Amino acid sequence: MFTVQNEIDFSTNHEILIIGVFEKPVKFEEQLENLDQLFDGYLTQLVKSGDISAKRKAISTVHTFGKIGAQRLLFVGLGKEKDFDFEILREALGKAFNAAENGRITEAAVFLDSLISTHVDPLDAAHAVSEAFALATYHFEGYKQQSNDGSKKIEKITVLSEQADGDEIHSSLTVGYSFGIGTNSARTLVNLPSNMLTATDIADYAKELGQEYDFEVEILEKEDMLKLGMGALLAVNQGSIEPPKMIVLKYQGKEEWKDVLGLVGKGITFDTGGYSIKSKDGIVGMKTDMGGAAAVLGAMQIIGELKPEQNVVAVIPSTDNMVSGGAFKPDDVITSLSGKTIEVLNTDAEGRLVLADAVTYAKHHGASYLVDVATLTGGVITALGNDTTGVFTNHEVLLEQVLEAAYEAGEPIWRLPIFEKDKERVRGSKIADLNNSPGREGHAIMGAAFIGEFAEETPWVHLDIAGTATINHDHELGPAGATGVMVRTLALLVERFEPIE
Repeated sequence: MFTVQNEIDFSTNHEILIIGVFEKPVKFEEQLENLDQLFDGYLTQLVKSGDISAKRKAISTVHTFGKIGAQRLLFVGLGKEKDFDFEILREALGKAFNAAENGRITEAAVFLDSLISTHVDPLDAAHAVSEAFALATYHFEGYKQQSNDGSKKIEKITVLSEQADGDEIHSSLTVGYSFGIGTNSARTLVNLPSNMLTATDIADYAKELGQEYDFEVEILEKEDMLKLGMGALLAVNQGSIEPPKMIVLKYQGKEEWKDVLGLVGKGITFDTGGYSIKSKDGIVGMKTDMGGAAAVLGAMQIIGELKPEQNVVAVIPSTDNMVSGGAFKPDDVITSLSGKTIEVLNTDAEGRLVLADAVTYAKHHGASYLVDVATLTGGVITALGNDTTGVFTNHEVLLEQVLEAAYEAGEPIWRLPIFEKDKERVRGSKIADLNNSPGREGHAIMGAAFIGEFAEETPWVHLDIAGTATINHDHELGPAGATGVMVRTLALLVERFEPIE
């Protein structure tokens, strides 16, 4: 897919050559000045006339008419250099790769040295190239009959640079591409319809990851859960004809199984709301309610590829939440794996129930730190919209590491509080230890506070991705549909993780 060329030779044949341009007085310097000379200064004239724009994410295509080896030049605007950063570069490149692919290009070159600034070094730029390429050119084909439209995909990218070691650039390209492909895997899982992605299918997918990357795999069946007393997950599954699964993947990157980071992902393959049934509009799209599970599996794919020196246990509770004569009901009392009893006031608050047993089970597997990811509440969308993930915690130091990973990944998160009065509301049942839904006020907070009761003293962070797991329009780094949000944040967290004293 990627090759690196340390000698800049504009006579080499390429279908298209991608070049970054900044908004500054002199657009073509050093090697780009040599390129301009090959065009007798016409590139500079095209800048002056506005046919080549340096404005952020602007795309300008120039036919070379045989003056150099590349058939076309694609200039991508990078904006003002003082404002330039990795995120701007990644989005600009995503737009460039989309334009190239729409032009039926199968091979491209990228002039890496034109993408470098004081804020983005050559290795970061290489990472941005490969990650943006993977993300921006993702497509979910779906189930339409195939047409003969002759569409083509980019199959080869040559990266040109004189400013960094070729092996180091190639390594960064490999890492960036792994991050992009892991995110795309999560996107595909979320985009699949629920009749084609049951809990059993997710378990089978996890087994395939285990075989490919040598993870230790454990799949608990319904009989196992009954023996262990996973009453919360089993209650949600009561109305379904599909068997539930508790899925565990273990990656050991250290000699001893200690300082284990537990990643827990909500795997509700379809959510009707149960007897607290959703509206006819609200129920559409509920195939995406396993976005947390997809994020964890996508992160585990990246971990398998890059093999960081960390210990990770991934736990995914999976079932659908259906309505039937055997389904659980409001006013039921259930007993979780932890032994805590729960009064069910809302069967549509099922995600926190399955996570309760999963968090407890992650601790049974030695998790010293916990991060759970879930499409948990509509309340987080009311609070933060569709672009920002809500985050809650019981541990400031762990939260700081998650914040840093999210910032580096370009996945915005914002902290929401859990106060003692919030915990008291969750503990407010008169007949059980906890209730699963004290009311609509502070709904996202109540969901997080409930899960926190099962994290107990273990350092824990909860990520509510209800608003960010999908997007309803095409964008620079992908199409409408699933976003694969938090895959890269979790992978970076694992890669950079520092055990807490």
